[in-house]
Amino acid sequence: MKFTRFFARLKHRNTRRFTTFIIGSAGLSAVGRNFYRISQRSFAKAAPDQDKVKQYDLIVIGGGSAGIASAKRAAEYGAKVKLFEAKRFGGTCVNVGCVPKKLMWTCSNMATMIEHHSTGYGFKFGNNWLHNNNKFDFDMKGMKQRRDDYVKFLNGIYERGLTKLNIDHEHSFAKFVDKNVIEADGQLYTAPKILIAVGGFPYVPNIPGREHANTSDDFFNKLDYIPKKVAVVGAGYIAVELAQVLQGLGSSVSLFIRGDHPLRKFDKMLQHGVHNALVHSGVNVVANTNIAEIQQKSGNKYTMVAREGGEYSDFDYVIYAIGRGPLAEDLGLQQTDVQQDKRHFIMSDEYEETAQKGVFAIGDINNKVALTPVAIRAGRNWADRQFGGKGNDSKMDYTNIPTVIFSHPPIGTVGLSEREARDKVKNGELTGPVTVYESHFRNLMYGVIEEKHKVRTHMKLICVGKEEKVVGLHMIGEGCDEMLQGFGVAIKMGATKKDFDSVVAIHPTAAEELVTLKTPRKDDEEFVYDYQKTQSKL
Repeated sequence: MKFTRFFARLKHRNTRRFTTFIIGSAGLSAVGRNFYRISQRSFAKAAPDQDKVKQYDLIVIGGGSAGIASAKRAAEYGAKVKLFEAKRFGGTCVNVGCVPKKLMWTCSNMATMIEHHSTGYGFKFGNNWLHNNNKFDFDMKGMKQRRDDYVKFLNGIYERGLTKLNIDHEHSFAKFVDKNVIEADGQLYTAPKILIAVGGFPYVPNIPGREHANTSDDFFNKLDYIPKKVAVVGAGYIAVELAQVLQGLGSSVSLFIRGDHPLRKFDKMLQHGVHNALVHSGVNVVANTNIAEIQQKSGNKYTMVAREGGEYSDFDYVIYAIGRGPLAEDLGLQQTDVQQDKRHFIMSDEYEETAQKGVFAIGDINNKVALTPVAIRAGRNWADRQFGGKGNDSKMDYTNIPTVIFSHPPIGTVGLSEREARDKVKNGELTGPVTVYESHFRNLMYGVIEEKHKVRTHMKLICVGKEEKVVGLHMIGEGCDEMLQGFGVAIKMGATKKDFDSVVAIHPTAAEELVTLKTPRKDDEEFVYDYQKTQSKL
């Protein structure tokens, strides 16, 4: 009992004095110093001053799509929520992604319609002493300002939404300082549930001259003019979208890709279709090329040096869009049991929980499907389960997710690619056979437009089994972005080709092609795209 009372009083005394007393006149020996360090460390971690640690039901790190959706849904169930965002509310999508991208796509599309399509419909613009041939003036600086103003308007909507639900939120950088303790601006916080939803950042490789490369963030945050000649490096959808936006607004764009085609993770028809669309819009597609160096020349010109030996010169602006990495480096994850993969994305299970119980990761940070609607749906499902009592069935289904690429013309895609479907039949995951239906046609809008300005629409249905269940739908053409959502519902419900055929066509539309496809494509039959015809003549 004496020793129990003695050690109880130890918390309120100076540990250094205690160790010195035990060792005696020899002072603070090595044994005493070790005891001091161990005891100090134990007291600090085991018994933090609870008066200084603010308690919440949920802490969210990241105020983007996933973070805000999760926080708001949890608060609707009565949870006490704290949310941290180091930058602007809304995340990548609102500030440097979907929203400003769609505005720029619309802007570029208008330019194409004015310059190339309008004359076929009888319109003439710019035929005066300053311009001819339907050329026009474009105020990029003014466009950027109006775009930025709209983004700020959305930032305000997001913040007011948090305030309305009494969610404590602040612009601060938050990190773990212990397994369940978060620090931000010197204040400590804790909660039984902590959600990491910090998103990602655009990646630039470590090559000579990388300081001359701009990213998609730079494009939206800084660029307020149209560069004369632009190099875009990357084969994904961001690279394709930015290349065609700039080409449509007057830049001369070269797109550098490592393989034969852009969008190599998508269905082969979309790869060919977007390659054809890029060439048709005037983009110079430089295939099978790895950029090893960016050289700055006189007059702020840049030369792209390829690993294969070629050099491409006189660029005024360079954009890298080769993928995104996780914003996980400064989160203090070393203080936790959270595990990361080899690319440092946070690993989470089907219920979005990490290797540490009570810590979750949703959105781009977990590298499952990096799309805004996915992050929102996953966050809401997670909050329904954690705070709304919805049970384990309330989890994100990462299959058959419809998505759109804002190329010119746009792409709509959902489900398996043809290669994926055939592989699944081959390994027994699906029952064959695989039946493919395709259509390649010119949209009615091109009926009165010059031949050189026409670009085909391409559509594809992939079916499996004797019942011909539709497992993949892919299309590129005018309006494909808007028509996909409804077809996405049908495929999610397990529709068959017979179900598609049972629907009366809406005429005249491009969408009617998908419910009037009759003859399966032969396995050895391949459509020849216009860009392939041009290449064969060279």
